Amino acid sequence: MDLMLENSILNKHANIAVIGLGYVGLPIAIRLSNVGFKVFGIDISEEKVHRLNSGKSYIIDIHDEDIDAVINKNLYVESDYSILSDIDVIIICVPTPLTEAKQPDVSYINNVVDNIIKYLSREVLIVLESTTYPGSTEELITAVIEKRKGLTVGKDFFVCYSPERVDPSNKKYEVKNTPKVIGGATNKCLEIGIALYKSFVDTIVPVSSTQVAELAKLFENTFRSVNIALVNELTQMADRMGLNIWEVIDAASTKPFGFMTFYPSAGVGGHCIPIDPIYLSWKAKVFNHYNRFIELATDINMNMPRYVVNQIAEILSSENKCLNKSNILIVGIAYKKDVDDLRESAALEIFHLLQEKGAEVTYHDPYVSNFKSGENTIFSQELTKANLVQVDLVVIIADHSNIDYQLIIDNSGLIYDTRNITKNYRGNNIVLLGGYRKDNNKKAFFKE
Repeated sequence: MDLMLENSILNKHANIAVIGLGYVGLPIAIRLSNVGFKVFGIDISEEKVHRLNSGKSYIIDIHDEDIDAVINKNLYVESDYSILSDIDVIIICVPTPLTEAKQPDVSYINNVVDNIIKYLSREVLIVLESTTYPGSTEELITAVIEKRKGLTVGKDFFVCYSPERVDPSNKKYEVKNTPKVIGGATNKCLEIGIALYKSFVDTIVPVSSTQVAELAKLFENTFRSVNIALVNELTQMADRMGLNIWEVIDAASTKPFGFMTFYPSAGVGGHCIPIDPIYLSWKAKVFNHYNRFIELATDINMNMPRYVVNQIAEILSSENKCLNKSNILIVGIAYKKDVDDLRESAALEIFHLLQEKGAEVTYHDPYVSNFKSGENTIFSQELTKANLVQVDLVVIIADHSNIDYQLIIDNSGLIYDTRNITKNYRGNNIVLLGGYRKDNNKKAFFKE
């Protein structure tokens, strides 16, 4: 029977369900539709379902015309799981956030598996793409289905893990040309999984197990987290020395071997770097292994927003101003450049920390028109000369490409630039992350 499943994939006759239509699932669903598969997108958000069925996108990398080209042709979107009874391939792309106690929250995966079991009536390939800890595909999918349905993996159903590699706003790498790691619960699972991904991805990287694929994903982003933490710690050291950390990085980056450039930031955000190392460190404790190095890096990165707020207070103090009652404008509330994603955004934490200290805080972001803060809705402010001249300090956190930085420099009394976006602009009213002030004497702001 498994040959029939594999052939249906190779001939693009397989019905595919993509569960979770966010930054990961929607691009995959569209790509599969474009190469000729009949795809059923499932999402519990009725708002997302309605928007997609109306031909409207809610993801910055997907345009309305991309939706309109496939919706109700090769792509059908709904919130009802009953369609799974007629599905050959299920790709799971649901969120895997952290709980308030900073532990893995796999409840979304558990809910999907409950629905798969409810409607499972034929041979099916199940692929998990959600980021999670090593062993979770086996624990949460394979073992649960075998126990509750009395089926055998590799014979009655097939399971793979293929970690998502989505970089929002990246114009170079998309679903088609981003190499895809995949591991199978059995050799037959892997064989069928490769057949699926070869149909719509250029480069497939098979590994020996789902656990290897899971750990590879966490390693990719833990590597980034650790290196970001290193440069963030050096930034604080440069602050005390009165040195420009950005100049230091530029100089070191000229080495053509043995060095990889990372930049400091006001804090890490998004769906991977703040979360993946914690998943890895949590799972390691099950094996009585304590990742002190990883946890130290997480601690450094998670404390950067507080470091930024402390610098803001010092910058204002150097101008004989108090943080309490100061008017502060944050430029860029999204977690990174040219996206509208607020997940784990350091800018949001800085916004709230400044409010707690009594500052009057507003923000401007061309990608985020508003966000919820408790019971209140905070709206983006227009970037105008009239607004800028009333602000005590402008804090640049997300360096969006479509912002007029010269307008900010020309009309702001004081600027704190956490991204070095003002590198090529003139202005003696700019302080960089790390405490370095761009004035004629090139002194750190706290030195006279």
